[in-house]
Amino acid sequence: MSKKHPIVAVTGSSGAGTTTVKLALEHIFYRDGFTPAIVEGDSFHRYNRVEMREKMVGGMSHFGPEANRFDKIEELFKTYGETGSGQKRYYLHSEEEAAEHNARLGVDKKPGEFTPWETIPEGTDLLFYEGLHGLAVNGDDVVAQHVDLGVGVVPIVNLEWIQKIFRDNAERGYSEEAIVDTIMRRMPDYINHITPQFSRTDINFQRVPTVDTSNPFIARDIPTPDESFVVIRFKDTKKFGTDFPYLLSMVDGSFMSRRNSIVVPGGKMGFAMEIILQPIIERMMDAR
Repeated sequence: MSKKHPIVAVTGSSGAGTTTVKLALEHIFYRDGFTPAIVEGDSFHRYNRVEMREKMVGGMSHFGPEANRFDKIEELFKTYGETGSGQKRYYLHSEEEAAEHNARLGVDKKPGEFTPWETIPEGTDLLFYEGLHGLAVNGDDVVAQHVDLGVGVVPIVNLEWIQKIFRDNAERGYSEEAIVDTIMRRMPDYINHITPQFSRTDINFQRVPTVDTSNPFIARDIPTPDESFVVIRFKDTKKFGTDFPYLLSMVDGSFMSRRNSIVVPGGKMGFAMEIILQPIIERMMDAR
């Protein structure tokens, strides 16, 4: 951890909805004029898309240490905390991303490949990681120890599966059978390497639908935010001086379910994230 060069990590599994938190934090950074070094978790996969498809035949999943460079994540977090810099790269998801980075770096990389490692430029205010393993711990690789603010995004598992099935089918063209096979193959690594992170996070946002999701594999659509509540759990309410009366007054329809948990309507999830995270980020910046 570092007061001078803080690290914010948003973690959640594939299809969990970490993008919502990413957008909330980007709004905060923009409003307050902070310059983040943005790091994507996909860039720390060990294999490119073609190589990973071959590994998956043998049962490997994207969730485990065999498929990821936990050591590189920890190295970056440690170095950034000490110096405000470090090495990062990009995983190219699409033709558009490949064209953008090829033009920027003067290379010829294809979708599914990585850009070369490059040095984070000087002058950033904090490091912002969003991906699978922001608070990972595996043997000597203890990524979590370097994180100043850890945020988990954890829809209940049936909802997470529904979101993944719909996303992978609509955006990536995968069949329902292939997606279910992926879910089953990932389960051991999900239990051993994804779930434990949510005991290390400072704040968890868990979306809970108010409609029947008991069989996620036959769901016709994804429950909407208005068909959900979001349970927000604070690991240590004293660490960030959480003001629950203020939060309850700001978010209409919210209530406390435990001494460290507030429940908000699903449609107000993004708003709740911003009013919770903005003062925390601002205090981190003031402490620099």
